[in-house]
Amino acid sequence: MPEIRSAEIEARPFLKWAGGKTQLLDAIEERLPAHIKESGRIDRYVEPFVGGGALFFHLQAQYAVGASCLFDINRELIVGYRAIQRDHEELISRLRALEAEFLEKSQENRKAQFYNIRDAYNAQMRAFDYDQYSEQWVDRTTNLIFLNKTCYNGLFRQNKKGEFNVPYGRYVNPTICDAENLRVVHQALRHTHIFCADFTAAGDYIDDTSFVYFDPPYRPLNATSGFTGYFKDDFDDTDQRKLGRFFRELDAIGAELLLSNSDPQNEDPADTFFDDLYDGYRIERVPAKRFINCDGEKRGAIDELIIRNY
Repeated sequence: MPEIRSAEIEARPFLKWAGGKTQLLDAIEERLPAHIKESGRIDRYVEPFVGGGALFFHLQAQYAVGASCLFDINRELIVGYRAIQRDHEELISRLRALEAEFLEKSQENRKAQFYNIRDAYNAQMRAFDYDQYSEQWVDRTTNLIFLNKTCYNGLFRQNKKGEFNVPYGRYVNPTICDAENLRVVHQALRHTHIFCADFTAAGDYIDDTSFVYFDPPYRPLNATSGFTGYFKDDFDDTDQRKLGRFFRELDAIGAELLLSNSDPQNEDPADTFFDDLYDGYRIERVPAKRFINCDGEKRGAIDELIIRNY
């Protein structure tokens, strides 16, 4: 596979995603394997929980990436990635038309349109073919991006049925179609393999030439923080331990691994869950900021964990 640099302009996540890593990019960049920083090349990049893809897009712009494989269990997210990969210009055209229609309306009519689209989006889920790509994937991605850009706090959240359940956001002039960014996102995805699968499926694509970044759903800092509550599939301590075992299996084959997670010691200094789970690896605490919270006063600085096997 040819070495790819996505574009002179660095792509950004096309959705605002709970737990996005834009704020941690500098800290992660500092901790990349030395040979990657020296050579400017990543032979194989694998991300088993791609989410919004902030680190992936950053690395695509800054390094020559020989191959990349992205995984996520959230099928709505994967529909979006594949639609941008295959039909980004058609997606841009539809988003432009939807944006123009939306911005001409009063706030009350915008609100009505938002809930009409949200209802249709949720109803479509029951009969949507998530396995076979079709023109419907572009329609669904159009509505996904619209909802993400016009909903309250600009995020993606599902209830237990998998339905999008964020209320209307009442923005004055939201950018629904960011054509420039969608084009560079497309460039970054051109030679990328995208999978809707559990993180363990990534094991088939990882070898001793791989750099792997794990960004799992964060462990809640307390009983009410709900870091894993944005999606229908919970990721509990049993899953965290399963991931810890997977991390050790990949370490044994020689892959270079970097993982981020919440630091439970922000709330309880005696909580050594991750210190015990990743005992023997390099564990660092770095400052971060919690951006997605309905209470603005709780969007403060906290520590997050960066764990490496190199």
